[in-house]
Amino acid sequence: MDAFAVSLVAASSGRIKGKRAVFRLSFHFGLFQFLMPIIGWYTGSVITDMVRAVDHWIAFALLAFVGGRMIYISFKTGETIDYPDPSKGFSLISLSIATSIDALAVGFSMAMINIDILYPSILIGFTAAGLSLIGIYLGKILNRSFSYIMERTGGILLILIGLKILYDHLL
Repeated sequence: MDAFAVSLVAASSGRIKGKRAVFRLSFHFGLFQFLMPIIGWYTGSVITDMVRAVDHWIAFALLAFVGGRMIYISFKTGETIDYPDPSKGFSLISLSIATSIDALAVGFSMAMINIDILYPSILIGFTAAGLSLIGIYLGKILNRSFSYIMERTGGILLILIGLKILYDHLL
């Protein structure tokens, strides 16, 4: 659901342009959701326990950074700005990690109860990619209807998703 929400926000801000960008974002969200449980499965308890202690902070920091940047850029309406494409570079990697880092613990948990990791990871990856596509297309519809407020709303939503991740882990 995090991948869906971030995809919705990215598309509603008008930054996802073209089929290649749609593919890159949904593919990477699906790929990271597929890989993280596998990494968690194979890394073992020591590394997973260390990551689990800070994974929520990492996800929050990445989402807050991207969301804050969106809000900041939204106030520069009169200037010519080269808006960053969330389907490329650092934005793509940071959003992919932020939406999938909890899957490390899922993979480790599955190892502890002796469940094979490949099939669940494939299912998780395809589900995340599909939900990301749905989020992108819904976001594009929202952008056409509400483009004047979607940039700020998208930034706020990313920060709220980060805060929810913190809330879920800390309480």
